[in-house]
Amino acid sequence: MSSGALSIPAAAQRTARSDGEDTRARLLQAALQLFSEKGFAQTSVRAIAQAAGTNVAAIAYHFGDKAQLYTATFYEPFGSSSELIPVFADPALDLPCALQRYFAGFLEPLKHDDLVTQSLRLHVRELLEPTHVWPELIERECRAPHMALIQVLCRHMGVPAVDDDMHRLAFSLAGLIMQLWTQRDPLQAIAPQLATAAAVDQWVERLTGYALGMVQGEIIRRQATQGPARRASRTSYQKESNA
Repeated sequence: MSSGALSIPAAAQRTARSDGEDTRARLLQAALQLFSEKGFAQTSVRAIAQAAGTNVAAIAYHFGDKAQLYTATFYEPFGSSSELIPVFADPALDLPCALQRYFAGFLEPLKHDDLVTQSLRLHVRELLEPTHVWPELIERECRAPHMALIQVLCRHMGVPAVDDDMHRLAFSLAGLIMQLWTQRDPLQAIAPQLATAAAVDQWVERLTGYALGMVQGEIIRRQATQGPARRASRTSYQKESNA
């Protein structure tokens, strides 16, 4: 090493990285809370930095600018819904297992109550007051997982092409998830024992069962309206369910 080089001890490097990660996490948490309460336009970077106990320069260092920090509040606390697609859409899975993974992935955030409340509030604000995030949010968080779920359903139900009823079925299954996300206050008021983090895994099991019932109902409906040609798909599904 040359005499002009500066050697930074490994412990000091770890401390610097740790402090940086902590600052970033505090900024993200403060931004999520303020953006969810006041919206993008009414929240200043100065207010976020102050709430996080740091300075405005830290926002530029960790996120670039206010817009990129806002985007991060949608994806970083729980990840992107698109990341779940390989988890539930694996062709090697049977339908019960695929649906179980689907519900488990989307309900996992409910085990983190405070963050869920703020995240839901942020998404509702984005719905009412769209920003630069909205187009990407629709594509990554809505369209991509929806179409992946439809492909899973079509594959296991023997449906050769996506039609309106497959869209209806997929939206209905997603609605089971949204019911738990958006109705947390009524759930806590009516049956608080079902609104705890510990109750999430049993919700996953029950919703999987309800979903399989909905799929079976759609198969029977299709068979009744489209004739004997659909019997093979129903038989195939029943074999999977009984396996």
